[in-house]
Amino acid sequence: MATILSVSGSPSATSRTARLLRHLDERLIAQGHEVIPLDVRTLPAEALLGADFAHPAIVRATTLFEQADGVVIGTPVYKAAYSGLLKSLLDLLPQYALAGKTVLPLATGGTTAHVLAIDYALRPVLASMGPAHITPGWFTLDKDITVGEDGTLTVAPASAEALAQVTDQFSAALGGRTTLLAAAG
Repeated sequence: MATILSVSGSPSATSRTARLLRHLDERLIAQGHEVIPLDVRTLPAEALLGADFAHPAIVRATTLFEQADGVVIGTPVYKAAYSGLLKSLLDLLPQYALAGKTVLPLATGGTTAHVLAIDYALRPVLASMGPAHITPGWFTLDKDITVGEDGTLTVAPASAEALAQVTDQFSAALGGRTTLLAAAG
């Protein structure tokens, strides 16, 4: 199956965005893909903000993009746009870092007023990086993502269904099976 880079552009260590991505990673793994998580907040700030292309962490991140067949990009929406942290990483990648890749854009936010941030802010930047295909993305309201005291993630049923659908479309575009292994057994 495919190798997928799952990128969280959230600056928060307790991010709903990152937790949601890790939840979707599990679905992709169950479909037979290898998933490599990348939380941009763990990259050195001085390398990101100083545009240090040669910094070992930036070189490693660039290599992860090169080696991936598909990329999931998740970001919280701030002021109707994707995070500045994600932007700082995208700016350090080669112009065509997504060439030939399938990309799934995802966003989270506090209000439906930000739902178009995927199509009007994030998708154009991703498209400029040369992907073979950008699958339909999904915006999830913060209120639809609940983290229990034990760290378990619960997604409201309507959002969970939509997220499963876009994740399965992404998996299918990569040539993966969309029937979960547990369900097949």
